[in-house]
Amino acid sequence: MMDAIRNTALTMVTMLTSPSEMWFILIGTAVGIYVGAIPGLTGTMLISLTLPLTYYMSDVLAIDLLVALYVGSISGGLISATLLRIPGTPSSIVTTFDGYPMAQKGKAGKALGLGITSSFVGGLISCFFLIFLSPLLADIALEFGPFEIFSMVLMALVLIASLGQESFIKGLVSGFLGMLVATPGIDPITSTKRLTFGLNGLVGGLALIPILIGMFGINQIINELISVRNVVKSAPVKLRDMFLSLKDLKRHAVNLVRSSLIGTWIGILPGIGGNIGSIVAYSAAKNASKHPEEFGVGSEEGIVASEAANNATINGALIPFLTLGIPGSIITAIMMGALTLHNVVPGPLLVREHPQIFYGVISVAFIANIVMFILVLLTSVIIARIIDIPKTFLLPAIIVFCVVGSFALNNRFFDVWVMFVFGLLFLPTQDVQKLPILPVSKLPYIMSK
Repeated sequence: MMDAIRNTALTMVTMLTSPSEMWFILIGTAVGIYVGAIPGLTGTMLISLTLPLTYYMSDVLAIDLLVALYVGSISGGLISATLLRIPGTPSSIVTTFDGYPMAQKGKAGKALGLGITSSFVGGLISCFFLIFLSPLLADIALEFGPFEIFSMVLMALVLIASLGQESFIKGLVSGFLGMLVATPGIDPITSTKRLTFGLNGLVGGLALIPILIGMFGINQIINELISVRNVVKSAPVKLRDMFLSLKDLKRHAVNLVRSSLIGTWIGILPGIGGNIGSIVAYSAAKNASKHPEEFGVGSEEGIVASEAANNATINGALIPFLTLGIPGSIITAIMMGALTLHNVVPGPLLVREHPQIFYGVISVAFIANIVMFILVLLTSVIIARIIDIPKTFLLPAIIVFCVVGSFALNNRFFDVWVMFVFGLLFLPTQDVQKLPILPVSKLPYIMSK
């Protein structure tokens, strides 16, 4: 343990005194934050597009850039989730539940401050686990077999159902509908087509990102278009509003630690992801809260739980990646490919054969988390001015980003149609009736044609 602390500290000092490494960490974190804040553009997409740039870099600089992009993109998603109710990344979905209602109540600065601070604390706590307990926790995760994975999926469904505001049964049905949506495509066992209905677009399955953009992005844009003539009261965001007092930190301390631990553990489990970590932490915070009725309408505890957990999953996913060579998330799988290009194979021998990479990843994760906190805190005020832009200019720009983000994911226009379909599918009936271009009374006639 002392060796791990000493080697990490030495590597961190080397990075801080290296202009080239610090430059890549700063650039990577900043670009990740701004891309993560743009609806439709995700960290997975960003790192995939950046991967070719690492071909001619050294292995150390390549990993510096990729880890910084990873940290920045996950953190940047909270900005658009809070101000626009459009999650910049899938892991920011839960942040929209309480972040946007708080912003609508004139507490946008407080909501952003809670999210930024929680992300920072979650990243720091998970960093310590990355340093001290990575071999032990990775061994435990390696013991998970089919029964344990099934139990995790079942638990996720129950947790999703428990978040329902009206009915547990309705929440459970929505969880199963989500599984149904993930069913079309190629069966991973038999390699046969299932539920494609003869549509070539469904052979590749329904991608998660276009569905989320449609449900949260296009849906919200249509709502805004309906009320485009309404006067929207701007929610001013000031830098001083983002700083939390010691009283705030003390009040949310238990929630911060609990959500960070949950996020770290979920991140270690391969394939689970930050969105599940946020849901589990959010559910735990709601069950432990003295005011569960406030969740979903602007609860500070909900924002803290979501952001602490999804940032903690970053370092959690790096644990099996470094020690076992098993990617804990899609992004770490891409990073594994980047290291392979440099003849570096993550796994049990990484710390012995390439200690500069092993401790470099840990050091970059720690430094990038600090850089993220400073950059988001200082630039959120500027980015928050997006709410002052007239809707006639803002909404078309967001639609463009949504379309580009959906198309660029797999380079197929089918995903763009999926995005629009899910945006309309989850639109309340009363809002559909207000649309002059698609009256509900004429839907049967339109569909028959």
